[in-house]
Amino acid sequence: MKATQSRQNPAEWEESAPLLPKTARDLPAGRHQFHKERLMAHIQQDTQRDASTTKAAPAQPKSRGFRLLRPAFALPAMALAGAVVAGTLLVDNGVHGGGAATGPTTELATGPAMIVPVGATTTRGLPQLIDQVSLAAAEETHPTVGPGQYVYIESQTSDTFVKTVGDDSSLASYALHRRQIWRSADGTKGWLIDAASNDSAEGETLSLPDEQGNTPEANLNHPSYDSLARLTTDPDELLKLIYKETAGQGNTPDQEAFTTIGDLLGESYPPAELYSALFKAAAKIPGVVVVNDAKDALGRSGVAVARLDETSGEREEWIFDKKTHVFLGERTVQVKSVSQDGVAFKPGTVRNTSAITRRAIVDGMKQTPGQKG
Repeated sequence: MKATQSRQNPAEWEESAPLLPKTARDLPAGRHQFHKERLMAHIQQDTQRDASTTKAAPAQPKSRGFRLLRPAFALPAMALAGAVVAGTLLVDNGVHGGGAATGPTTELATGPAMIVPVGATTTRGLPQLIDQVSLAAAEETHPTVGPGQYVYIESQTSDTFVKTVGDDSSLASYALHRRQIWRSADGTKGWLIDAASNDSAEGETLSLPDEQGNTPEANLNHPSYDSLARLTTDPDELLKLIYKETAGQGNTPDQEAFTTIGDLLGESYPPAELYSALFKAAAKIPGVVVVNDAKDALGRSGVAVARLDETSGEREEWIFDKKTHVFLGERTVQVKSVSQDGVAFKPGTVRNTSAITRRAIVDGMKQTPGQKG
């Protein structure tokens, strides 16, 4: 999962060139609106999922789209003034028809939508590739996260979304930017700095309990280091558990299982044995394929383990270095053309992309590797 790793100092594990991953009692200014928008997205997803079980109009496919941390709990009901819908953030700026732009609330620069060639897929060589990445994962030295310490993950990321100015909508992508996340071993304390998600350059707290005083238990959709350390490392039992805990979520059980494993690889910190077992479990999911030519957010070439969501037309790709087989990052590519809010997502559109640049264990919140607390 890393190209460079410090084995001499187990308290500080870094990756200088590979892998990749809310709510709070006291939210920074402006964050209540953000969480209202997130709640609206989850309410809509739940409504769509309920609709799919009836004879009413078919539900719209769920898209990973605009990247948000998975909440550990439902936010309290409140008046809603915006929405994140399948990768689109709509914001009421108090201006109607006056040309005000709507889109992600950030000063982060945007440009044309990211487009890449849609690489061919194959099942040939999948078992061998999984064996290679599993072996590479098992050989990594993962230091134990001690009391008071934090898992630190730094990455370069970008997302594509529907940008609306007045009555005109088009696709836009964020400029590639740094994302930093800190999480305590038990998952109850954390911090996120990401210009695409935060209203403040200082970031926002991820610490629990929530605004109602609840501290939810960690689960596969909101894991902590401690909860991951307790999971089985038997691939068959692990996959069975993933299907059980994610039942009823996502567009299909198989895709949700694949996405859940991808989330665990990206923005959590699996112990070495579990990390290896996750790859072996993923290989057992129907529809998993190999993309022999894929690039992470930094343009590093690799080979990808991937799966196409037939409902949304998106292909989720986990990208590995072709020689070392360490995990470089991930991306989601639109394979089948779809229309969203009247805008076409053509094949080759990159929904989101990331490249992990550093991982370490640090001794304090918002502390970076090598920095003294």
